[in-house]
Amino acid sequence: MSVWDVFNGKTRFLEDNMNVDKFVYTLGHGYEKFFNGLKEGKIIASKCSECGVTYLPPRIYCEECLSEITEFVEIKQNGVVLGYTIQNVDKDGRHLKEKVIWALIGFNGVRGGIFHKLVGVEPEEIYVGMPVKPVFREERKGSINDIQYFTKTV
Repeated sequence: MSVWDVFNGKTRFLEDNMNVDKFVYTLGHGYEKFFNGLKEGKIIASKCSECGVTYLPPRIYCEECLSEITEFVEIKQNGVVLGYTIQNVDKDGRHLKEKVIWALIGFNGVRGGIFHKLVGVEPEEIYVGMPVKPVFREERKGSINDIQYFTKTV
């Protein structure tokens, strides 16, 4: 039985205001390690000591063998484009003067990756498997934006 069946096919909603200025979201142990690593200019992944799978973003439990993960490792920063999309309109539907390339970046021996902006590449040049590297900001604060963008390796 689905939720839709429970409501007999009728949409239910509640209209209210929610105060979000006091909302606190904790990163959790894995993401805390990841973002602290970015602050230091490093990309940190988690590695299962039981089966050896390395995850990015970091996990605290292995999806493969269900073991708890306590090991965190710095990975090589050079990666490859696993997939990409080219943005030509902004969030309001207006055409952009310059297209923006967003890519899923994978790393050798790592399950997962990072979705981020790709700069220094023309849309007709990009391809799956393109080698790329991160460009970190000078001043970092422990955010995904500490990586300013990825660019192709020369």
